[in-house]
Formats: sequence, structure tokens, C-alpha cells
Amino acid sequence: MDSWYVTVGLMTRLIKEQKIFYCPLKKNRQVDDSGGTNPYRAIETLDWTPEEVLAGKTVKVKKFASETRLKLLWVTVSTNRTDYIATNDLTQSDTDAAQKASGQRWKIEQFHREAKQITGIEDCQCRLNRSQRNHIASALLVWVVFKELVDKTAQTVYQLKHGFLSDYLKQQLRNPAIAFS
Repeated sequence: MDSWYVTVGLMTRLIKEQKIFYCPLKKNRQVDDSGGTNPYRAIETLDWTPEEVLAGKTVKVKKFASETRLKLLWVTVSTNRTDYIATNDLTQSDTDAAQKASGQRWKIEQFHREAKQITGIEDCQCRLNRSQRNHIASALLVWVVFKELVDKTAQTVYQLKHGFLSDYLKQQLRNPAIAFS
């Protein structure tokens, strides 16, 4: 899940449903790693021991229920960027595994973006549930075909779509299907 969507309500709901989550937290998110002896402070101002950098630390996020604790992991993305990943899996002690689990969200984001931009999935104006399901199913089948063509042609889905539209436009300009007089 993206840090934009990480809310107390959503994380609490996932915890109640007994679902394990990995989510990035913004560096200014207020947390407490002192067990309640110190006030909340931004994640970026926390003190990290070398062991905690490798295995993470247990924190309480502000506005959570008092007994709710999360594991906060320090993930170095590049030399000038650090991400902080929170999980309710308190046994997690491997930052690489946490980064990999959290990284799966990018594939989901990419799928949603491509489905919207390539297939027209959001352009459905149907009112009946059955018609909407048919439209969504058709759009997703188009996405699957596009992805198969992308693998065969070594192009991006956007290049492929642009090529199809460009070829169609050229063909229609040469021999219009509808003649205007």
C-alpha cells in the first residue's frame, strides 16, 4: 500500500482482520519507540542502533490503540533516500524481506495505471451490474493481450497502444471507412 493511503483506520482494520501488511510511512509520521516514557516524534528523528537498522524496532504510531505496536524497519533505497516500512508482523527482522514484500505494491500500482490508461476501463457508462462486469472483464482481457504483445515485441504498453492508434489513423486517412462529402 502506498504511504498516501496509510491511515490509522485502514491499518487498524487490517489488524482486526488478522491480515499482515507492509506499508511505507512518511518520515514525519509521529511514533513512540520509548514505551510511553517520551513524547511522540517524527520517524526521521528517531535514534537507531546498528542492530535496529538491521532488524527494525517496535513502535507505537500516534492515534493507534495503546496496546497496538508495529515493527518499523529502516530500508535504504539509495545513498540519499531512506524509506521506513511498518508492519504488524512483529517477528519480521529482515529488512530485505520487508522491502521485497513492500515492493509488491508497485506491480499493483502499475497494473491499475495501465488498466486505466490502456484499456479504457474507467470509461464505462453502463448502469447495470452485469454490463459493468462485462466491460471490466473485456478491458482486463485487452490488458492481458497487450501484455502478451509487449513480451513478444519488447515495447512498453504505451508504445504499443500509440503504434496501434497511429497505424489505424494512417489507414483511415488513406481509405476512410466513412466517407464525408
